[in-house]
Parts: sequence; structure tokens; C-alpha cells
Amino acid sequence: MSRKKKSDNLEEDEPGLDISSLIDVCFLLLIYFLVTTTIQPREQDLKMALPSDSSSSAPLDLAPMFIRVDQSGKVWVNAGKAGELVESDPNIHHLPELTSRLTTYVSTANAGAQEPVVQVSVAGEAEQQRVIDVLNCIAGAEISAVTFTDLVDRL
Repeated sequence: MSRKKKSDNLEEDEPGLDISSLIDVCFLLLIYFLVTTTIQPREQDLKMALPSDSSSSAPLDLAPMFIRVDQSGKVWVNAGKAGELVESDPNIHHLPELTSRLTTYVSTANAGAQEPVVQVSVAGEAEQQRVIDVLNCIAGAEISAVTFTDLVDRL
């Protein structure tokens, strides 16, 4: 009757894991990395005035784009001495260079939160089809503010 099970003694003989040395090593590594790291200077510590991220409150005024159609059907951009010939062949109706200029002008106007404005000057002897080609390019660039003027040559 004094039989005892040996299974009770087996539980006491299981090996234990002593993690105190592991904790010591972790603390030593932590101290080592804290001591050896260099702290990067912040922007405030540089004693330098850097530009702010706020833009000016008044946007720049965007001048209207001038387009001139002369009597031979040539299309010019800009007025007066700054005028540039962009389309010289009156038989080409899709006007690729003018379309490119208008697209650039519209993107510049949109970047400045302004409405693109185009002023068109047409010589009295110009063909009507050429004027329609220019207006199609303007409509393709989604410009709705278009005016006709005769002041472009005088500028």
C-alpha cells in the first residue's frame, strides 16, 4: 500500500530555462547601440532660414494668347515683333504646332488657377476655312474665352 507513482518525481526533474543571462545580453546590446549612434541635426538646429511651403497669395496674371491669321493663310502666335510663324501651309487643316502651343498655354493657365484667354486677329483677305481651322484647334484645347481683335498688329 505504500506504492507511489514515479510520475510525480518526473515533473520535478524537468530542466528549466534560465533567461536572466539573455536579458543581460539584451540590455548590454541596447546600451551599446544607444552610445554608438550619432544624432542627426534637425532642421531647426542648422540656424538657416529655409523657404516655407506656402505660396504667395496673389497669383501671377497670365497674358492672353494672341493668334494672327494673315491673308495668305499663315498662322502666327504672339503679337508684334515677338510674333512666331507656327503654321505656314494653308492646306493642312489639323494645325499640329498650334495645337501644341495651345495645350501648353492651357496647362500653364490651369497651373495658375486662371482661365485661358485667346485673342484672334484675322486679316480681311484670309480664307474662312483657315479661320475655322484655328477655331477648331482652340475648341480642341477646351478654351472657351475667345475674342476677335484687330489690335494685334499695332502692339
